Formats: sequence, C-alpha cells, structure tokens
Amino acid sequence: MPRARSPVFAFAFLALLLAQATLRPTSAQDVDHSLFAALLEAHVTDEGLVDYDAFDASEAFDEYLELLNRTDPASLSRNSQLALWLNAYNAWTIELINLHDERESIRNINKTLGLAIKGPWTQPLATVGGVTYTLDDIEHGIIRKEFDDPRIHFALVCAAVSCPPLRREAYVGRRLNDQLNDQSKRFLLEFPEKNRVDLAKSTIYLTKVFDWYARDFGRNDEEIVRYLARFFPPGPERTLLASGKARIRFTDYDWALNIYYSSSL
Repeated sequence: MPRARSPVFAFAFLALLLAQATLRPTSAQDVDHSLFAALLEAHVTDEGLVDYDAFDASEAFDEYLELLNRTDPASLSRNSQLALWLNAYNAWTIELINLHDERESIRNINKTLGLAIKGPWTQPLATVGGVTYTLDDIEHGIIRKEFDDPRIHFALVCAAVSCPPLRREAYVGRRLNDQLNDQSKRFLLEFPEKNRVDLAKSTIYLTKVFDWYARDFGRNDEEIVRYLARFFPPGPERTLLASGKARIRFTDYDWALNIYYSSSL
C-alpha cells in the first residue's frame, strides 16, 4: 500500500508545478496578444499613424515584448506562428524607433557619417522565444522564407508614411486569413496616394513595395496585376486587372516617420 504523503510534501509538489508552469515558454493554448491589441487600438490612428511617445511610456508594451520573448513559436499552429511573427516585427519596429528616440525617419537609425552602412533593419534587438533577431531576420529569413504569402507585405509596417497602415488590432491565428485579406483591401483601395487604378490609362499605380518584392507577387507584371484583382470589388477596375493588361507604374515612396502626437501626453 503506498505511503500517504504529508500536507507539507503536497504543498511543495504543487509549488514546484506552478514554478515550472511559470518558467515554461508560452504554448499554443496561452498565447495572448491582447496587450498589443489594446495598445494598437489606443495609440494608432485609422490612417495607421503611430503615437510613439505613448508606446515608449507604456509598461504594458514592455510586458508584451517580454511575452514575445517567452513564446516558443514552434509550439504554435502555422497561422498562429505567422501572426506571432507579424506582431513581433511591428512591435519591435516601434521599439527600435523609441530606443533611438527617432522622430523623423527610420532610415536615420544607425547611420555613420551620414551613410546607412549598418541600417535599422540589421540591428539585433527583437527577442522571440529566447532568441534575438534583426528585423531583416524576421522578415526575410522567417516570414517570407517559411510562409510564402504575398499578403504579408500589406501587414509588415516599416515605420514610414508610405508603408501599409499599421493595423489597429493584433494579428491572431484564428482570424489571420480574414485579417490579411482585409488589410490587403484597405491598403490597395483606401490610400490612393500609394495605390490606385487609372482606367483611362489602363494603368495601376503601386507603392514601390511591389517593385522591391515583385517576385513575391508574380513572375511578371501580368501575374502581379491578376493577383491584385482579387482584392478589388466587382467593377471595371477589377476587370482591367483580371485581364492582366494593366500597366504598372510606381508612386514615390515617402520615408518620413508614420507618427502622430497625442494631445493627452
């Protein structure tokens, strides 16, 4: 007959289990992006402009960055992994801006003698799952390489005015497909200074994201515009793009910081 354990032993065993649960990396069941979601809703405008000072002053933002550090991406479903990396890129970009107290352009970061020799995207700073990454590592080495989804270019925000708008909610695995589709439509349809269709000229004007990452969207211009057609509502613009006959021209890229200042601070 097994010997009965004392209450002291039982309490010590329970304490050990709780300690292990605290130290264990966040799993698929308990990843929670609500801290970041609340901050985005409170400190990002409908146009995607960011109150960087508010993020800098927020203890909740520090807690969220630590949550990313404690989260093991390998424990998550594929959609939850991608949501995690998208949020990590956007959150750590905000942190990068604030670490350097930059308020004009992300391209001013890590310049030497006026030259961006190192640049902002190669600075190791983003900790996820206990590993430190550069923003380039996350975008090119993980997200583009492992997930092969062109819509990520509408979700990653490089802190410039011409970037896609920062979404006012965090990405989450269970809604990721709908979120990415909605984000793609918003960027293509609601910001004519960045992307627009000129029916009279059979031309689509696009941000230079489609120039820099053209092969992510298609092998040639015809495939690119046909891919984009799916995000347009039925009508002449969608018909033109679906035909593959629209010419592509690129709009000027504004690297000014996507910032606004809250009157509350």
